[in-house]
Amino acid sequence: MATTFEPDLISCATCGVEATTPLPAVCPICADERQWVPASGQAWTTQADLAARSVVTVGQVDERQWSVTASDVGIGQTMQVIRTADGVVLWDPIGLVDRGAVGFIESLGPVIAVVASHPHMYGAQVAWSRALDDAPVLISRPDAGWVQRRDERLVEIEGAHRLAEDAEIVTLGGHFAGSLVLHWTSGADGRGVLLAGDTIMANPDRSSVSFMRSYPNRIPLSGSTVERMLATLGERSYSRLWSNFANAITEDADRVVAASAARHIGWVTGAFDDAT
Repeated sequence: MATTFEPDLISCATCGVEATTPLPAVCPICADERQWVPASGQAWTTQADLAARSVVTVGQVDERQWSVTASDVGIGQTMQVIRTADGVVLWDPIGLVDRGAVGFIESLGPVIAVVASHPHMYGAQVAWSRALDDAPVLISRPDAGWVQRRDERLVEIEGAHRLAEDAEIVTLGGHFAGSLVLHWTSGADGRGVLLAGDTIMANPDRSSVSFMRSYPNRIPLSGSTVERMLATLGERSYSRLWSNFANAITEDADRVVAASAARHIGWVTGAFDDAT
């Protein structure tokens, strides 16, 4: 097994996405209107620096689902690790490759893919692949231009992509043109899980979701875009939805998404202006 660690690998200190030299003056992902460059200016870090100050935690979410987080690393997303019928998938990889987490993931079986929902979540995706037997890194074709570290392990996908017998990646767009979700048929209820990243964001109230171009900079999506996203998702059934900071809808998630979409469309089209 080709387990490779890269202590000198450079990443953006703000978003945690791995980069290669020569480094740009500013991280393109952070300079975009959906993200930000700190007032203190652009900063870079390395895997060794991150490992020295970060705590990586692995937790079990369900019988075949685990979460991996790293303190003080980039945006701070939760990496979801799922064991599908055909192998293990890493979803929204964190920006630090941890030896303990690698060993645990290896114990679950072969890794068939590393996938990020959108460019903010690229993290150390190639580094994770290199540490896990060179698993393919799946990239949404419409977002391929945002990749900061080119590598032969990158595989571009688009539309609906069957990842395993019980798992399918679907391109919904919205937040980014190529934003992805992963629909996974799992659990005793037989209805499954939607790993949604920022494509569909579970809200703090745990009973609604949001659809935004930029979450930190408060830029909403149009009503027609949200309608298209829901039409693309179609009739896929799921009872649970996980966004990228361990935010979750744990019951009737498909119903919650439909109701939240209707609410969003109403507000952006002026249907509720009498309440303002």
